[in-house]
Amino acid sequence: MSLKIKVHFTSTSYLNFSSKPCTFTGYNTKIRPKPIYHSNPLTSTSYKPKKMQAPVQSSSTSVIKSSLIEPDGGVLVDLVVSESESEAKTVEAESMPKVRLTKIDVEWVHVISEGWASPLKGFMREDEYLQSLHFNSLRMKDGSIVNMSLPIVLAIDDETKEGVGSSSDVGLVGLDGDLIAILRSIQVYKHNKEERIAKTWGTTAPGLPYVEEVITPARNWLIGGDLEVLKPIKYNDGLDHYRLSPKQLRKEFDRRKADAVFAFQLRNPVHNGHALLMNDTRKRLLEMGFKNPILLLHPLGGFTKADDVPLDVRMEQHSKVLEDGVLDPETTIVAIFPSPMHYAGPTEVQWHAKARINAGANFYIVGRDPAGMGHPTEKRDLYDPDHGKKVLSMAPGLEKLNILPFRVAAYDTVAMKMAFFDPSRAKDFLFISGTKMRTYARTGENPPDGFMCPGGWEVLVKYYESLQAEEATQQPAVLSS
Repeated sequence: MSLKIKVHFTSTSYLNFSSKPCTFTGYNTKIRPKPIYHSNPLTSTSYKPKKMQAPVQSSSTSVIKSSLIEPDGGVLVDLVVSESESEAKTVEAESMPKVRLTKIDVEWVHVISEGWASPLKGFMREDEYLQSLHFNSLRMKDGSIVNMSLPIVLAIDDETKEGVGSSSDVGLVGLDGDLIAILRSIQVYKHNKEERIAKTWGTTAPGLPYVEEVITPARNWLIGGDLEVLKPIKYNDGLDHYRLSPKQLRKEFDRRKADAVFAFQLRNPVHNGHALLMNDTRKRLLEMGFKNPILLLHPLGGFTKADDVPLDVRMEQHSKVLEDGVLDPETTIVAIFPSPMHYAGPTEVQWHAKARINAGANFYIVGRDPAGMGHPTEKRDLYDPDHGKKVLSMAPGLEKLNILPFRVAAYDTVAMKMAFFDPSRAKDFLFISGTKMRTYARTGENPPDGFMCPGGWEVLVKYYESLQAEEATQQPAVLSS
């Protein structure tokens, strides 16, 4: 079904629902969340994407044609070989030189194999790497541009490079020693770490989480090529049923007859301010004329820094948010986005938005300082809090995605609930940051009533209590030694 709605806005890709300026301030598997996803198991089948007409530019009005958005490159990449081919290709890979992967390398194999980075079909070769690093995009053979703001690369050391020699293909070995993929038609090239860090983060200051975890210990060579993944990547952590691929998500949007899909990325627990923003977005889309907007609540599931709440705890907390009715399960899909987190601000938020295009979302919610963090050596934000949403509205290759900057939500001390910030009575509002929220939970102090649903808050308190108990049992051993 096709539905056309006329809306007034200033850019073809930037919808501002507020009349006021937008200004904002290792997998733990002990907790087993109940499934949020209640439909029949989704099976991997071939998917032919629908076409979506990008907003038509006009001086004062634009037309949005609702339906799922076309993936970058026109075809959703799927690099997992068929079951009938898997055994033969595994045998073939046994005879190849081997490259051993880290945990985060495996996460990237997962991301590439399912098409989140479409049209990318493997770890980047040098020409793709340079385009991504310096232009935040890739030029296709037909001359079109797709966004690709983060280099997706695989680093190897001198010994591995020697072992690869003149081979054109290599086998990729997972953490347990099993072959998980083949990299075809490889290219090995120099890994200039300082250039990569400076271009991606805009600083080479020490203390950048992804840099310290991945790039600093990485070796001096990068190896690129086309991926063939021997079997779907699974983590066996009790959360795999949440890891829906772009193909599975698109099928589910079709099944629910969604005429708009709005994605909300987060790496923190959901509080009532988040819920207010998501519910308000759906209300606004309905007012625009859409009949069945579906929310994709899409927590990041790859690498995160040490003080972030672990994925399994976040998923349990998200489940409670739906159980408590803060979000409507009938119009919400909760799934895990498998990408590692860079904390690279406006550069990284383009990647987050681009990946949701491939998953079928035609609207993307963006707030204050997306993908940002505090400066690692100075007492200030690393990035301007407003630059993320501004960059998204201008980024090459993201023109077909509708950007929804959210209004500022804070705790209204008079109404005793999360509400949209009213500058005329600014003194009545309390801003509770993610850091402050974690401090409340860690110290056992309750946040103000109405900040978070009780069930969700209980999950956080129990998590921090378990951490404190663990630290208490380890301290005597340290003192003894």
